[in-house]
Amino acid sequence: MIREAIVLAGGLGTRLKPAVPDLPKCLAPVAGKPFLEYLIRDGKKQGVNRFIFALGYKTELVENFVRTILTESEYVFSVEQEPLGTGGAIYLACCQASGHDAMVLNADTFFHVDLYQLSRFHAERKADCSLSLKPMKHFDRYGVVELNDRQIITGFSEKRFMESGLINGGVYALNTGNFLSKTFPPAFSFEKDYLEKEYPTGKIYGMISDAYFIDIGIPEDYHRAQTELIQHIS
Repeated sequence: MIREAIVLAGGLGTRLKPAVPDLPKCLAPVAGKPFLEYLIRDGKKQGVNRFIFALGYKTELVENFVRTILTESEYVFSVEQEPLGTGGAIYLACCQASGHDAMVLNADTFFHVDLYQLSRFHAERKADCSLSLKPMKHFDRYGVVELNDRQIITGFSEKRFMESGLINGGVYALNTGNFLSKTFPPAFSFEKDYLEKEYPTGKIYGMISDAYFIDIGIPEDYHRAQTELIQHIS
């Protein structure tokens, strides 16, 4: 079981600002609690015992909140001094990882993936990175991930309307040592500059999960989360 998680919590949340103007997106209140709290509590419940928070925007607010719900031994902060993109933020956070593998979670989405199952899936395949994939119908907000019968990623398609398909759910199991051994620019996209360039090697896998998924990145889904999220978390 991978017991360490990198949490990408440094986003500006531009599209969500009309609904939450003064807070980082990860602290947007959902049913009376910061969204980040749901991620942390679910991670702990599933066995995560160390969190690396990748921070950038309004860092102090996130740090202060984390200190109210986790003990000092349960977290570290990885703070970017300038925008590094998703890839750069993960790379910087990986420098503080204590193990060979870490979970990577996006702090603006909740995908109720079984982390033990994802850990096992990742280890059995000796993967460089294992993506959690959500089956979706009638959507145009997300790109599509293509998968073969061995669960190896075979392609990524741009956003367009789809009747059905698999989307990247934003929960990864990542071989941190392998990732750190690669050369990237200081600021880069994890999705474009790592996943989409590395998948032809055959070491990027996808695990399908039809667990509950919500992305609070736009006001419409943020408002939907107010009633939905608490129903799906025991």
